[in-house]
Amino acid sequence: MAYRSIFTVSLCQQKLAEYLEAETRVLSSQSYTIGGRSLTRANLAEIRSGIEIWSARLADAQAAANGRAGIGCLSVIPH
Repeated sequence: MAYRSIFTVSLCQQKLAEYLEAETRVLSSQSYTIGGRSLTRANLAEIRSGIEIWSARLADAQAAANGRAGIGCLSVIPH
């Protein structure tokens, strides 16, 4: 049975690009204060986590597209 990623290479590239753009924007102006009021645009740690997730998904999708998908692991947590 061949492994097939549920995420396409194109989708993964798009999402990764969006996260990288968000990181760039946050790094240039993550938060500011005007008249004692502060605004924080986004959580940089969450954006970087998204970058890691979409990078891994992109690698999986590319491997699947090239027929080189590895054996994955599935964790099951009983309730």
